[in-house]
Amino acid sequence: MQKILLYYKFTPLTDPEAVKLWQKTLTDSLNLRGRILVSKHGLNGTVGGEMDDLKKYIKETKKLEGFKGIVFKWSDGGREDFPRMSVKHRRELVGFQNSEDEFDVNMDGVIGGGTHLKPKAVHELVEKYGDDVVFFDGRNEHEARIGKFKDAIVPNTNTSRDFIAELESDKYDDIKDKKIVTYCTGGIRCEVISAMMKKRGFKDVYQIDGGIVKYGEAYGDDGLWEGSLRVFDNRMTVDFSDHAKTIGECTHCKGKTSNFENCALAECNDLVLICENCKENPDLLFHTAECKVRHEAKLGVVASA
Repeated sequence: MQKILLYYKFTPLTDPEAVKLWQKTLTDSLNLRGRILVSKHGLNGTVGGEMDDLKKYIKETKKLEGFKGIVFKWSDGGREDFPRMSVKHRRELVGFQNSEDEFDVNMDGVIGGGTHLKPKAVHELVEKYGDDVVFFDGRNEHEARIGKFKDAIVPNTNTSRDFIAELESDKYDDIKDKKIVTYCTGGIRCEVISAMMKKRGFKDVYQIDGGIVKYGEAYGDDGLWEGSLRVFDNRMTVDFSDHAKTIGECTHCKGKTSNFENCALAECNDLVLICENCKENPDLLFHTAECKVRHEAKLGVVASA
């Protein structure tokens, strides 16, 4: 039986390159596939494989002093949901623009981040304070098109690099005194975002412990979450139950869908939210009209060669 593990740990690493080499050797020996990032601030990974191999991976990884407290989240899927095993040493665990200067870490994690809330505590906060609680999406905007917390604020972010400028704008001044609950897929982005928000005047900031994944495990589609969860492997999306609400709209016909497809222009990194019917038309599999023109131009070059 195969599964996928999602995990992260903020902890100071004196030799990230050595940790990278160790993790690559370990994952290769266990025939795992996925993506792992290592930086001076810690570890962030998603790996798939056989259950027994994943359990061995957990046991070995926790042997490093700073990684003892890692919380591993299990998800449906497996090795084949990833093309290879990639382990990289990066400046940032999360790709915000120069965010490594925005915060620091110690053995307990990010210094000055938001208060962690378990899923049950999130509900208790909403029940107690009502409209004074604001959910703030810590992901990129396209992810929220198919799933988000009810009435959440979705920042205008196409990539992680957009977040600092977004937070430094004046568009959120009216909520800086409210109770802000940040959320993201597995929790790692909110560790950084919550710290960045507090530095910019947000008074009372929280983060969902374990992110949307842990919330979905606790409440499925019978709580405050609605829609599907965008994931970054071959699965593309994950639902928490058989009665998940479909909130996404097809780019073309506006029909309900949670289906993302890669733009037919190979060098375009954007996705197209498109229903199964429209997907059958090759002319619709483009992020923009310009992508379609560029794709046709390339075909013309090939045809004349």
